[in-house]
Amino acid sequence: MEKVTIGPLPYMSVMPALLVGANVEGKANYMTAAWATVACMAPPMVCVALNKSRFTVQGIKENGTFSLNVPSCSQVVATDHCGLVSGAQEDKSGVFRSSYGKLKTAPLAVECPVNIECRVFQSVDCGSHLLYVGEVVEVHVDPSCMTGGSPDVEKVSPIVYAQHAYFEVGMLLDKAFSAGKKYQPA
Repeated sequence: MEKVTIGPLPYMSVMPALLVGANVEGKANYMTAAWATVACMAPPMVCVALNKSRFTVQGIKENGTFSLNVPSCSQVVATDHCGLVSGAQEDKSGVFRSSYGKLKTAPLAVECPVNIECRVFQSVDCGSHLLYVGEVVEVHVDPSCMTGGSPDVEKVSPIVYAQHAYFEVGMLLDKAFSAGKKYQPA
């Protein structure tokens, strides 16, 4: 099979749509970001790439903390709004109610079913974006979204970003770390 080349792009087919929370000048601010992932399991770390010009970057630099908030599909309009409007032009502190956890400076969007509270471990200048690696200090989960002591993806109903659109998680294909046991060489 021949493939078509499309040039050097940071192409990932799907990414989580998250709200990055930071206190900027003492006020909670949330911005939408999809360029985020797990960075390390032990110690637990996540990372998010933010354009250097974003208002939220100012708050992360001020406090050395941030949050990654996982909105549910029912919050797609408010989530997208936080990506369309800059906190430098509009106060977004009322879009989501804020609470604070262990760090006291990383706002947690109360309405989001999952909040990941982070202390900046490292910031890497990648050109147009800063990659923030955050040490996970605590994960806060709505009890109604738990199954067997862990967040349940179907109950959380996270927003998935792909191809300039939002999607919801689809059907289960198979279990990770066991599906491959069925492999038979051709």
